[in-house]
Amino acid sequence: MLLLLLGIIVLHVAVLVLLFVSTIVSQWMVGNGHATDLWQNCSTSSSGSIRHCFSSSTNEWLQSVQATMILSIIFSVMSLFLFFCQLFTLTKGGRFYITGFFQILAALLSLGRSDPVQQTTSVFLKGKN
Repeated sequence: MLLLLLGIIVLHVAVLVLLFVSTIVSQWMVGNGHATDLWQNCSTSSSGSIRHCFSSSTNEWLQSVQATMILSIIFSVMSLFLFFCQLFTLTKGGRFYITGFFQILAALLSLGRSDPVQQTTSVFLKGKN
């Protein structure tokens, strides 16, 4: 039983790390002195010494993807916190329904943001041709 609990804790922490990395990581699209991610667009001057970064566009799809990324992190953190709370307060044999609900909600939000990101990637790739 202790091994199962340890595995669940490791799974929660791994999900949190992956969510943070996917949200914070920059340079999703890199090429020819230009790097684009969900938060900013950066370009390097032709000499390579000056780097200009601007906020990403204010498109509605971009803001919705940013919001779902933040919400999935929040729900995942809540799930881990509730897991620890329920671990010490539930009676023996109790179910972790609340924790599972928040973890599933975080997973659905992180899956829901993949479609706009794929559309964005195709738009950037079409512009390169």
